[in-house]
Amino acid sequence: MNDYYVYILANQRNGTLYIGVTSDLIKRVYEHKQGSIDGFTKKYNVKNLVYFESTNDVMSAIQREKALKFWKRRWKIELIESVNPEWEDLYSKLT
Repeated sequence: MNDYYVYILANQRNGTLYIGVTSDLIKRVYEHKQGSIDGFTKKYNVKNLVYFESTNDVMSAIQREKALKFWKRRWKIELIESVNPEWEDLYSKLT
């Protein structure tokens, strides 16, 4: 059974946010950090993993990602700060 991750990246505390979904969190965040993915995160230098959650159901992960994208910004910040009040880059704790 695979794990699927919904994650939030930020360029700084209270900065630009990006929400994504993946089955390989370490690899995906690494790709964002290296700038190997053209698009939003590369353009706005969004590289810090500030929040993630996991599920073993891909459809649940996709639905959660879509729901979070429609949340108000304040709610997203509260979600991040509920588990990561200092906005630490969690990537180093995964590797």
